[in-house]
Amino acid sequence: MKVLLLGKGGQVGWELQRSLAPLGELVALDFDSTDFHADFSRPEQLAETVLKLRPDVVVNAAAHTAVDKAESEADFARTLNATAPGVVAEAAQQVGALMVHYSTDYVFDGSGSAPWKEDDLTGPLSVYGRTKREGEQLVAQNCARHLIFRTSWVYAARGGNFAKTMLRLAKERERLTVIDDQFGAPTGAELLADVTAHAIRATLADPHKAGLYHLVAGGETSWHGYARFVIEHAQAAGVELKAGPEAVDAVPTSAFPTPATRPHNSRLDTTRLQSTFGLTLPHWQVGVARMLRETL
Repeated sequence: MKVLLLGKGGQVGWELQRSLAPLGELVALDFDSTDFHADFSRPEQLAETVLKLRPDVVVNAAAHTAVDKAESEADFARTLNATAPGVVAEAAQQVGALMVHYSTDYVFDGSGSAPWKEDDLTGPLSVYGRTKREGEQLVAQNCARHLIFRTSWVYAARGGNFAKTMLRLAKERERLTVIDDQFGAPTGAELLADVTAHAIRATLADPHKAGLYHLVAGGETSWHGYARFVIEHAQAAGVELKAGPEAVDAVPTSAFPTPATRPHNSRLDTTRLQSTFGLTLPHWQVGVARMLRETL
């Protein structure tokens, strides 16, 4: 089996290189690859790459994820998040491949407090959310065999993340202010990659498993709760901090105005994914604690 991975250099792409390798021959590309074109700002070249390689599975981990920046470069965000994935899906359909694509909680309007289900009405509040929603639609329309995973609050040990930022600030300042009215589940890129590999194998064996799924870690928290957990864990590990967990002040979203509107409710219901693939998703604290042990 041949697997084509696009966007290998991102947080999720990096972990996918590990999790997909046992499935067969893995061709991992990024926007600057030279052997084959994989630059999502040039969608027409992506189709050529898929048609030349003729993979059995195409996994797209490339995206425009700079949420605030997308507000001022909507056309570019749309090319990367919608047009290009649609082109890849069309080419995947031509060669008979399974297409895997990642989306986001930002396709919802963030209202209420109930976890969002796959069939709930979408209502994105930002350019990022709108372009990701369009990408979902194009992938589903253009490639009959697809797996689309909506996720949220993604982090990884590699590269920057919220936890590392909180620890840096806790070393520099005596008090921190963190938003407490946005709720979701911090989800590790490692978890996303492992579930993806499992779902690919299962879907190739049973095509009826193809479709749209929500994929996040178990449980929920706010950014404030997330920050306190990170600082408590670091403190217990002996890291010297100026600000302890009791010095993390809770503030509303309005305290930090941003160009893009963030959803308040990023909870995602993962019942469909867990029942279809026979999985139990670990609590968010398990993954964050593991990431901190690797990075502290």
